[in-house]
Amino acid sequence: MKQTRSLFRRFLKVHFLFIFLPPIVLIFFSAFFGSSINGAKLNTLNLFYVTLLLFSFIIVAFVVISWLFFLRLRKRLTRLQEAMSYSANHNSFPKPISVQSDRMDEIDQLGSSFNWMIQQLEDSRKREYEEELLRHRLIANLSHDLRTPLTILRGHVTRLNKESISVKGQSSLTEINHTITRVGDLMDDLLSYTLLTSGKYPFEPTSTDIGRLIRASVAAWYPVFEEKEIQLDIDLPTEETFYWEADPKWMTRILDNLFQNIIRHAAEGKYVNIVVDVEKEQIIVADRGPGMNNSSYERGAGIGLSTSNYMLKKMKLKADFTSNDNGTRVAIGRA
Repeated sequence: MKQTRSLFRRFLKVHFLFIFLPPIVLIFFSAFFGSSINGAKLNTLNLFYVTLLLFSFIIVAFVVISWLFFLRLRKRLTRLQEAMSYSANHNSFPKPISVQSDRMDEIDQLGSSFNWMIQQLEDSRKREYEEELLRHRLIANLSHDLRTPLTILRGHVTRLNKESISVKGQSSLTEINHTITRVGDLMDDLLSYTLLTSGKYPFEPTSTDIGRLIRASVAAWYPVFEEKEIQLDIDLPTEETFYWEADPKWMTRILDNLFQNIIRHAAEGKYVNIVVDVEKEQIIVADRGPGMNNSSYERGAGIGLSTSNYMLKKMKLKADFTSNDNGTRVAIGRA
């Protein structure tokens, strides 16, 4: 916006006026009227007093005008600063400040730029919110619409399993059925992550007995590990435990994701170590798989891991991953 008036230019004009105008008036007065007053010479002492009075007036006027100027300047800048700090105190965008368009000096120009910035941020947030709603709606619709063709495919696979086909054909059908299941799981993970990030997944933190929760989760997964012939090395203290302010359902979901990843990616290691460290207040899950960096047919886009990390962060927890060719170790503790 074009600047019409300059605040500091007016400040300099007024101050220079009070600095130079009185001496010029004094010189003019001395030159034309100082030669005689009522026919008598103006003595040096009177001239000194007049000069002293004039310069005292200049100094006092300079201080008063400067004080008024900076007081007014500070007041306007304080109002602008309060408007800018509004978002930090209220976690929202500040309200636009009033600007005098007829004056439009440097501070008004700064305020106008500030208002323009607020408007751009509000427009950007509105577009982001609309895009997020559209993305969530699209993911939800895709998750719903894709289940129909997957169900049809599974029905054809079930029908073909009843037909007389070769061993290779039977193996292909098993692989197709396995892939359908995997795609369904990925859609569930994607839908859960969408609901979670949009705030529609219920979060009910409470004081949770971690030792008891781990025992229940391991008991639920024990038949699956046994079916895959995976050795379980469990260290769960029976008399000691610790408590976290967490959502038990979210913690169970996180453990399910870890155990599911072991079944999918590290089952060939045939070993799982589950430890509850009461002293450090940690949950440790380790396997002897090929590691997270090695390729795997079952490897997905990491949606389940992203969901777990989001849940942990919400509960003020964190997961530290250590992975190499000899296996993966996950330590869950306080952030």
